[in-house]
Amino acid sequence: MLQLNSITKSYNNKPLLDNISFTVAEGETVCLLGASGSGKSTLLRIIAGLESPDSGLISFGGVDLASTPPHLRDFGLVFQDYALFPHLNVNDNVAFGLKMRRMRQDEISQRVASSLELVNLKGFVQRSVNDLSGGEQQRVALARALAIRPRLLMFDEPLGALDRTLREGLLNGLRSILQKTKVPAIYVTHDQEEAFAIADRVMILHNGNIIRAGTPADVWANPQSAYVAEFLGLGNVIEGEVKGKIKSGEWKVESSVGEFVVMCKHKHSKGEKVHLLARPIAEQNNRWSSSPARAERTLSEGEVEDEASRDVSRPEGRIQNTVQSVVADVIFQQDKYKVTLDNGLYVYLKDAPKIGKKISVRVKIECLG
Repeated sequence: MLQLNSITKSYNNKPLLDNISFTVAEGETVCLLGASGSGKSTLLRIIAGLESPDSGLISFGGVDLASTPPHLRDFGLVFQDYALFPHLNVNDNVAFGLKMRRMRQDEISQRVASSLELVNLKGFVQRSVNDLSGGEQQRVALARALAIRPRLLMFDEPLGALDRTLREGLLNGLRSILQKTKVPAIYVTHDQEEAFAIADRVMILHNGNIIRAGTPADVWANPQSAYVAEFLGLGNVIEGEVKGKIKSGEWKVESSVGEFVVMCKHKHSKGEKVHLLARPIAEQNNRWSSSPARAERTLSEGEVEDEASRDVSRPEGRIQNTVQSVVADVIFQQDKYKVTLDNGLYVYLKDAPKIGKKISVRVKIECLG
């Protein structure tokens, strides 16, 4: 198991990493997710031994790695730019680390063959890496990292140079390989889709700190802060003011886009400023109305016409609030329409309303504290 305890790092007297601690268990894939400059690549280089922390301890299997040079840590590292040797063919690129370890030729040949088969490049041994596509070159880089049978795999934005189709294909293949080999891995990326697709556990870095950590499903459902919600694009983050308690766990909050009833476990006081997350509801659960006779309501048959309705099918009986506004923009996205209102909120609808039409839609409001 990899363990980091209180890792700090500064550049030009400015803190980049501040007291970072976490573990990576056997067979676990941990994703370090953050914007450019958040320190995630620097942290990866520190783990690899390519940089030294200002303070803190890194250990693997209970052994301190401070005095262990990079080439003796038995960690595999895969970069965005592949870092292949252009003058060597596929076989020699994959075999490079094994030759540096002075292994027997028959063992080298066996490991190269098995590693290339694992990344679906069987039969590519004599190919020049210069003749390969970007996706194929990245798979060669992965095969080279796997060939040494690393104790830990580390990926630094490995799919950043590839187009969307190649990224999706390689991501699926990489996830399958990690599941087969059971090698623990740290995956660094700024791309939320990559992170949530491959990770067992996601850690979001911001201002030198891990501000949110958990399973992908947990982080998505409970961002816990305005920054995380905005970074993940979960919806609109708006400021509100607590107007009072309705009953235990339910608060009335006023904002620039309306007054909402919010379920929240936080303790609040009247007049307190809070951040709210307005999540767009999936189109199958949302309808819009522009009928004046219905006062712009979006109610389905049998529902009660009030400002907020409890959706008992959702966790904790979360409340859905009705918002009335004018359509500012409509964008078709695959099988639905992203409808942006003139108050800044957006929802997803199956049918597209006209721009300029006043409509009423439901949004799910959550308190971020």
